[in-house]
Amino acid sequence: MKSLFRSAGFLVLDMASTLIYLAVFSLTKSIPIAAAVGLAMGVGEMVWERSRGKKIEALQWLSLALVVVASVGALITNDFRFILIKGSVVYAVVGAVMLKPGWMNRYLPDEALEYVPDLGVGFGFVWAGLMFVSAAVNVVAALTLSLTAWVAFMSAYALATKLALFAIQYATMRFVGRRRYARRVAGAALPDAVAA
Repeated sequence: MKSLFRSAGFLVLDMASTLIYLAVFSLTKSIPIAAAVGLAMGVGEMVWERSRGKKIEALQWLSLALVVVASVGALITNDFRFILIKGSVVYAVVGAVMLKPGWMNRYLPDEALEYVPDLGVGFGFVWAGLMFVSAAVNVVAALTLSLTAWVAFMSAYALATKLALFAIQYATMRFVGRRRYARRVAGAALPDAVAA
C-alpha cells in the first residue's frame, strides 16, 4: 500500500506543477512567467529531495524533463498548450507501466488474491487502457478547448472515469469472489455429506 501511495504522490505532484503553471498563467497571462515558475518548481523538487538525502527516481527525472520540454516549447511557440499536453505524456508513461501483468495484485487484499487474482491481472490491463485513452482525450481537449474549458473538462473527466472504473472493478471482483468462495465451500462440504 505504501508503494501505491508513493506512486499516487508522484502523479499528484506532477498535476500540482501543471495546475500551478496554469494558475500563474491565468493570473499573469504571461507564458514566460508561468514557465519560469514551472521550471523553478521542478528544479526545487529535485533540490529538496537531494537535500533530504533521497535518491531521485527515474519518474522524477522524467517529470523534470517534461517540465523543461513543455516550458521551453511554450516559450518558443508562445503557446500554453504545450503544458496541457504534458499530462498526456504522464498518462502514457503510467499506462505503459501498468502493462506489466499482475501489477495490481500487490494492492489487493488477501481474500481477493485467494479468489480473484486473475481479475486483478485483467483489470490491470483495463486501467492501462484507461490511461492511454486519457492521454488521447487530453491531447484532443488541449488542442480544441479554451484553457478554462480544458481545466473544467479534464478535471471532471479524470474524476468520473477513475471513479467509474474503480466501482466496476470493485463490484465485479466482489461478485465473482463471492461466487468462487461459495463454490469452494460447497465443494468442501460435499465429501462430508457423502461420508454421512
